[in-house]
Amino acid sequence: MTDNLNNGPVYLDYNATAPTRPAVIAAITAALAQTGNASSIHGFGRKARKMIEDARTQIATLCACDRNYVTFTSGGTESNNIAIKSFTGARILVSAIEHPSVLEAAPSAERIPVTSSGVVDLAALEQMLTHGAPVALIAVMLVNNETGVIQPVAEIVRLVRRVSPQTRVHCDAVQAAGKIAIDFSALQVDSLALSAHKIGGTHGVGALIIAPGADIKALIHGGGQEKRMRAGTENVAGIAAFGIAANEAIKDLEKIKTLSDWRDRIERELSAIEPRLKIFGHDAPRVGTTTQIGLPGIPAETQLMALDLAGIAVSSGSACSSGTVKTSHVLKAMGASDNDAMGALRISMGWATTADDIDRFIAAWTTMHARLKDKIKS
Repeated sequence: MTDNLNNGPVYLDYNATAPTRPAVIAAITAALAQTGNASSIHGFGRKARKMIEDARTQIATLCACDRNYVTFTSGGTESNNIAIKSFTGARILVSAIEHPSVLEAAPSAERIPVTSSGVVDLAALEQMLTHGAPVALIAVMLVNNETGVIQPVAEIVRLVRRVSPQTRVHCDAVQAAGKIAIDFSALQVDSLALSAHKIGGTHGVGALIIAPGADIKALIHGGGQEKRMRAGTENVAGIAAFGIAANEAIKDLEKIKTLSDWRDRIERELSAIEPRLKIFGHDAPRVGTTTQIGLPGIPAETQLMALDLAGIAVSSGSACSSGTVKTSHVLKAMGASDNDAMGALRISMGWATTADDIDRFIAAWTTMHARLKDKIKS
């Protein structure tokens, strides 16, 4: 890993957004210096088009899919909305731990329960598929944004193909990209969402991977861009930078795996200090970059403020809640009590995390715990 970006505050909130990679900053700066609309046929337009098509190939490489499956969007939220709203009015199932961009895109969708470990309950899913009206779409994320738990998406798809072959499967892979290898062909899903800023790209850019025959319909109309799947002049610089971020993320995959040692160290040392510490999803497969821990009865906001004053940036969960701190729907779906869920923090690492960051976090948390330990309610 590289040295801390500025030797200042410690940033451990990669699941909200990753620091922009230096190669990405260089790429976007170079792209912004170019003039041209990618839909124009003159030389300027062709240069812009080449940047987009190069990035399309790079994103396809990240996901091990055909480059023609890649549609660029404004981010993971739009990608999820395109996929899900293509089935509005039909029966939709979504896992109970999905990101708000899935849950709110289909507010009437039925929720697939999860186990106490935060893994989709396959037996419950099979019951839902075999009872009631035909299911048009299932949405299950690949990696949970709060707990880091990896969902058995390939197994889910095999189940769906066996008992309900007409059902499409959408996968939000925003939190998986750059943390585990993604093989679109092996997953066998019909569509998959990505976001640039989660892998060190820039905000406002994403992609939707669409398999042939996926029945996905355009959500935004008004132009022929992206093979009429997403109207609007493309964000050329952002897309070009997304491609570079994808390249860098692929190169970093082996290094990212080693972060599980630091995650385990955090959990081990904090548990030794506080035996009542909750570690959510610890007994399920997880990405090595994420841990969600909690001090029962100590509000997450209290902990966040204490750590922030110590120069440590972590999160209470999803960053898509208008800056608010509220009880996690993910933890509630896992059966966590209100007492446990209210004290949950998410620590997430990535490409620029250092051993010193972990040292400083543990030290700051230890100091905070010493002040709050008498208020912990097991």
